[in-house]
Parts: sequence; structure tokens; C-alpha cells
Amino acid sequence: MSFEYNHFIKSASKYRWFCHVDDDNYVNVPSLVQLLQQYNHVEDWYIGRPSLNHPLEILDPDSEQEKVSFWFATGGAGFCISRGLALKMIPFTVNGRLQSTCGKIRLPDDCTIAFILYNYLGVELTQVHRFHSHLEPLKRMKTNTLRQQITLSYSGITNVVRISGFSEMEDPSRFLSIHCFLFPNSVEKCP
Repeated sequence: MSFEYNHFIKSASKYRWFCHVDDDNYVNVPSLVQLLQQYNHVEDWYIGRPSLNHPLEILDPDSEQEKVSFWFATGGAGFCISRGLALKMIPFTVNGRLQSTCGKIRLPDDCTIAFILYNYLGVELTQVHRFHSHLEPLKRMKTNTLRQQITLSYSGITNVVRISGFSEMEDPSRFLSIHCFLFPNSVEKCP
């Protein structure tokens, strides 16, 4: 994620939002754009969905005596940070500082981003439950809600969105079938 963030910072004047989504997700771009248009990109916004039903609690690496707890948006479902906030993160993230903090708190990069935002900048996660990771039961998702969802994931062939379309052999993640459902005229071979 450090490479993505550094690239964003180098070209931040062109973009309003830094969004990270793991590579095993489907992104419903119109729904993401619709969501982000509701927020001012020059203000401090950290938007996503936590994978835990409680804040993460760790020892504060600066005191090692006190605990700090914060919500983090899982990279598995994706999250977005406004340009204004991303620029404020620079002292804590560039030139290897993000990786260094990951090692210091012994957590992955998505947790570390949230730690930096909360602990150093005082920004909390704005929770949006239209981001979805493989850690939730995707087979329970209703087809009539797909247009509103922002990201969808999968885990093997057992935890996928149940949707008609291509065979499971042709489309084990169901992403192609989801895409055809959302945008039926965009792919030549949609069933």
C-alpha cells in the first residue's frame, strides 16, 4: 500500500481521493463515485468498513504502558481517504515511515493507516457498510441491493455472491456475472 499512497501523493493535485481496494474485489465505480460526491475532498475523511465489530485495541508504541483503541477499515473491503487528509499524513507515511510504523505496532498496513489517522491526526473512521470483504457471508447478499454496493469480494467457491449468469466454472468469483447484472450492455458475452 505504501507504493500506492506515495504515487497518489506525487500526483495528488490531479485526484480528490486516495482509495485502496485489495485486488480480489469487484469495485462498483458508479456507486463509489456517488458516495464520494457526498463528502468534501479537502476536509478530513477516512471512509470504509471495519472487519471487526469492535475497535482494535493495541499498546501505544510510544508509551508501551497505555492502550489505544481505534476503528480500522479493512483493506479487504477497501477504503478511501480524502486528498486533504492524505496530505496531512505525509509526515507519518513517506520515505519508509508507513512500513516502519507497521513494524512498530506489528500490524498490517490497513490497521497502521487507521492508527496513524486516529493516534496522530485525531481522525476517526466514517463507517460505510456498502464496502464488503471476504470475511462476511456474501452468499446472503440480496441481488436487488447490488447496485448500491461499492465493493464485493469472495473467498473460494463457497463464499460468493449468489447471482445467476456465467457458470461457476467460467466465473468462480462471480465478478463477471455481477458486472453483467450491473452493466448488461458492457460485455459482449453477458448471458
